[in-house]
Amino acid sequence: MHGPELSNAWRTRQFEYTWLRTVCGHYADFWKVTEDALVFATNMLKLELSLEKRQRLMQAYLELKSYPDALPVLKSLREAGIRLAFLSNLTPYMLGSAIKSSGLEGIFEPSLSTDRVRVYKPDPRAYQMEIDAFNLRREEILFAAFGGWDAAGAKLFGYPTFWVNRLNLPIEELGVAPDAIGQNLTDLVDFVKAQRRL
Repeated sequence: MHGPELSNAWRTRQFEYTWLRTVCGHYADFWKVTEDALVFATNMLKLELSLEKRQRLMQAYLELKSYPDALPVLKSLREAGIRLAFLSNLTPYMLGSAIKSSGLEGIFEPSLSTDRVRVYKPDPRAYQMEIDAFNLRREEILFAAFGGWDAAGAKLFGYPTFWVNRLNLPIEELGVAPDAIGQNLTDLVDFVKAQRRL
């Protein structure tokens, strides 16, 4: 009954808590942030949240699935010799669980959790992790983002940026735009192929 309302309130507060904690220098890992956001959302909506329900909802974050196009597209990029990394706000355990649940093991060289630097994207210290992991200049790294805010953050950091805009949202009003936008990962492959021919 309250599913979509709870989901939206939970997700919104989750992002807000990551940004607030980064700005305030009051870090807590993403598992804690996610749980705190859930408690807030249920309190806001005046819903009962038993320990069992809380555990069941939190468990869903360990069983995340990728979009159907992810595995074949990422495999094709890897087979083409493109090095791939996953930069995520998830904790290492959450990230590892999501990768396993989606069947994406062995695709990414490093799986980079911002937990390592104790800040969240779009803080520049989070985006710096990819430069440090690959030992490349920022202009040599293509950053592909699902969220428009993440695409904006990566672009402001200086990465060439591709926005996988599956929800067909407008560009964020932050004074920057991604280098390219597509609706799925196949569009990303087309963009990468075009760039390699330049």
